[in-house]
Amino acid sequence: MSIVGMKGVAVRNIQRVDPSLLPKFAEFGVATVHEAQQRQGLLDARIRPIQQGHKIAGNAVTVLVTPGDNWMFHVAVELCQPGDVLLVTPTSRCHDGFFGDLLATSLQARGVVALVGDIGIRDSETLREMGFPVWSSAIWAQGTVKATLGSVNIPLICAGQLVTPGDVVVADDDGVVIVPRLQAANVADTAQKRMNLEESKRQRLASGELGLDIYQMRAQLAEKGLRYVDSLDDLEV
Repeated sequence: MSIVGMKGVAVRNIQRVDPSLLPKFAEFGVATVHEAQQRQGLLDARIRPIQQGHKIAGNAVTVLVTPGDNWMFHVAVELCQPGDVLLVTPTSRCHDGFFGDLLATSLQARGVVALVGDIGIRDSETLREMGFPVWSSAIWAQGTVKATLGSVNIPLICAGQLVTPGDVVVADDDGVVIVPRLQAANVADTAQKRMNLEESKRQRLASGELGLDIYQMRAQLAEKGLRYVDSLDDLEV
């Protein structure tokens, strides 16, 4: 039986990645991590930061909620540990304000580093003042109720990606990417190599060398038919 999307379950214990990997993923950033794992794991473009300048990485504590009902947030808070990211999705699309400053205060007290959700949030100004990073699909003041069960720490689909509890969530101004827990060490190694290569290219570009030469593009462009002329007068009309 599939447990993806199952309701009425709260799993206390999940496996998390080596804590030493999390600062590395935050430093790499979303774009580099996405490329390092063969362009996989990127949440849909509708998931955007409500603030700028935050780069985070943490273990996913997953929360499945019923539209218009944030009851399971309170269940999830108790199950969070320092370094976690609360990752939330509803059983069907809903932009209500599931999350605000009071829940953020509770999460901060547990050491949670961010909220990522395919949901609406509210109290956005206060959340920015608190310095609590949030990535969401909407900002809307519409309130929610506490009446219907969802689940905590089960596999779920969020903004087009499968997320398993304990996966790495990386988020910055470019969006959010998910790294499967069992692949985290290998992806980190690949991302570091990519960072090193990009830094060497950055230095070459800063010295005036052209991307045309660094990436050996000239022969391919010529093969595709690109031709240089000295002026528009040299073109036949």
